Amino acid sequence: MQENQKKPPLTREQLDELRDDLMLADSLTRIENTLMVLSGKGGVGKSTVAVNIAAALAASDKMVGLLDIDIHGPSVPTLLKLEGRKATGMSERGLAPVNFNDNLKVMSIEFVIHDQAQADEAVIWRGPMKHRMIRQFISEVNWGDLDFLIVDAPPGTGDEPLSICQMAPPRSQAIIVTTPQTVAIRDVKKSIKFCKSLGMPIFGIVENMSGFVCSECGTTHDLFKGGGGEKLAAETGFRFLGKIPIDPRMVIASDDGKPFVLEHANTPAAQAFEKIIQPILGLAPVRMKKH
Repeated sequence: MQENQKKPPLTREQLDELRDDLMLADSLTRIENTLMVLSGKGGVGKSTVAVNIAAALAASDKMVGLLDIDIHGPSVPTLLKLEGRKATGMSERGLAPVNFNDNLKVMSIEFVIHDQAQADEAVIWRGPMKHRMIRQFISEVNWGDLDFLIVDAPPGTGDEPLSICQMAPPRSQAIIVTTPQTVAIRDVKKSIKFCKSLGMPIFGIVENMSGFVCSECGTTHDLFKGGGGEKLAAETGFRFLGKIPIDPRMVIASDDGKPFVLEHANTPAAQAFEKIIQPILGLAPVRMKKH
């Protein structure tokens, strides 16, 4: 009989890797649903869509995390007027995210940069460094128990979307954002193929900048050839979540750091967001309120 050979002790590096894996697994078990907001095209208003979906879900009494994984050009801190805020409270569970309100927690690379001067500098990182930071955003941030984690990813199919899709838990799906024009639809199709190749389910497609709401009469007018997102959904067989028209007040609200859905609830654009979140709300069970 062969004598049992003792395995060599784990190295410090192996122990650190094991600890990271356990922390990541623990964090993921506390997140009921993860929704990646993706687009193959820049300039489609993806961050605005992500912020307003997160704010609308939080306003519907859901516990929501909003994670901005755009390492090079984070927009979420500006859209929620959180510039200059810092993630604090290092503990066994890691950093505390920044609270926008009681139901909405936010994390961005801007919250871990030491000062504003650094925040204005270009972040020049290769893929492995970005992957490590995104992993830490989940495993070393104390998100607590979330009904939804909304992830705002940079456009395209590069390092950041790849990293978050590879480490996401089973209850993860993508929301694809496009504008109506053909040039946008062509690039957005790449995001759909990207999700399919990674086995990432697609929850639905949003058509942003779908018409223009006149501030005088409230009528919606087409600026571009309309219906591109709806046609894409029909062509690919995915759910069409809805059309969001352009409203000049959305630009003002974004610059002021106030989610449009909270500031202008009765407008066509805000009502479009409310329609979009209805099937999303169906993913999360009703939580019992603590007395």
